[in-house]
Amino acid sequence: MIQEFKEVSPPPPTFPRAGGCSHLKAPIPQAFSCIDQNRDGIICKADLRETYSQLGKVSVPEEELDAMLQEGKGPINFTVFLTLFGEKLNGTDPEEAILSAFRMFDPSGKGVVNKDEFKQLLLTQADKFSPAEVEQMFALTPMDLAGNIDYKSLCYIITHGDEKEE
Repeated sequence: MIQEFKEVSPPPPTFPRAGGCSHLKAPIPQAFSCIDQNRDGIICKADLRETYSQLGKVSVPEEELDAMLQEGKGPINFTVFLTLFGEKLNGTDPEEAILSAFRMFDPSGKGVVNKDEFKQLLLTQADKFSPAEVEQMFALTPMDLAGNIDYKSLCYIITHGDEKEE
């Protein structure tokens, strides 16, 4: 007996609910959904504040949030978000993008982040690392005498490779 197969469209993508993103490498619609915490289709200041909070940064200056929202020159819906995202990625230096991400966790601007705090973030936030993955990463991570991660050196290793490997 021959069964008849019908061509079926794939189901629409499902986006994570409020409470966090399932991974950092999400496609752009999922990134928008992760930031749009109240699910109204517009990214507002409260959405940004909650997103930062989920990433471990709870005291973001109002001016910084306002500046982000002003980049959209109006309400930031998905189309505006897509345009802004594209503008930010066009010509972005990967090393500078990584440094910029680390700077979020270095308010004093010293070029280091606390190893224990960073480990906690890696184990509990976004695209969670396993304890073994964290230890593997720390084995290659430059640290100062106080046990802080030298993220500028780490960024260089990530983007250029570890000299010892060559």
